Amino acid sequence: MLRKSLYALLLVALIVAPLAGAYPLFVMKVLCFALFASAFNLLIGYTGLLSFGHAAFLASAGYMTGYAIKSWGVTPELGVLAGTVTALALGAITGFFAIRRQGIYFAMITLALAQLVYFIFLQAPFTGGEDGLQGVPRGHLFGVLDLGRDLTLYYVVLVVMVLAFGLIVRIVHSPFGEVLTAIRENESRAVSLGYQADTFKWLAFVLSAGLAGFAGALKTLVLGFETLGDAYWTTSGLVILMTLVGGMGTLFGPIVGALVIVTLEDRLGDIGAALASVTHIEAFEGLGDSVTTVTGVIFIVCVLAFRRGIVGEIVARAGALGGARTRSKAAE
Repeated sequence: MLRKSLYALLLVALIVAPLAGAYPLFVMKVLCFALFASAFNLLIGYTGLLSFGHAAFLASAGYMTGYAIKSWGVTPELGVLAGTVTALALGAITGFFAIRRQGIYFAMITLALAQLVYFIFLQAPFTGGEDGLQGVPRGHLFGVLDLGRDLTLYYVVLVVMVLAFGLIVRIVHSPFGEVLTAIRENESRAVSLGYQADTFKWLAFVLSAGLAGFAGALKTLVLGFETLGDAYWTTSGLVILMTLVGGMGTLFGPIVGALVIVTLEDRLGDIGAALASVTHIEAFEGLGDSVTTVTGVIFIVCVLAFRRGIVGEIVARAGALGGARTRSKAAE
């Protein structure tokens, strides 16, 4: 009930956010990265597979969506669909090779294939090279809704995101999700029970890639451009950071992690200026140029003090408190 209440509260907050003065583009960017982190969490948190190549799926869908809308003149919904299908296909190919190995070897294969995709995007003429794919029009959804208006696009993205997160929740709590958890906990035992572990891991990888691509396609539609930065290995590291900071293996954690990291990236300069004006310490004014350092410090603090992540620690402490109360009542 508590989890459902938190989800309902979050949904209400997102509905009223633009009306309360929040910048729609910023909130949509947070939602896109929250879905990206949730897709990655489906793979590492519930299947136990660490991928260093998820940036490839985010970027491939973004480039395909932008190119389809800009050059082919397709509608935005078809552009997003094309980008998602591209990420699914790339995920199927990458997963086919990667799941044959485990541990660090799995991670290195995903990283190598992602870097290969990065250099393809760097050289391909349709991506714009280092300049990126610019000027992607939003168009009209189903030929009716004008997505050029930020508020209209915001509520469309919100509805789609709710459905995508609902799909992730359904996957996690389905028999398929239970098998993934079993594989994560003890793959040998899962195999002894008759489950084809490699098949389940491949399906989880493809689903994670498709959802990550869906996030990338929506991000391109929202921002109107796609750049090489999304395909670089640092983006894969960023989504790992979001998941670990928020809480790996929790449904709410990646959302919190994405909010923290994206807010730091976009608003660290403003935060530093505000701190400098309050404390009169000029060093805070340079925080905007030290995003990587600050996020690194946050990661170290989380690893040392909140090893389960922000949400993971809250859930663990709440569970411990509830258990203590139960034992106290039993003793009485």
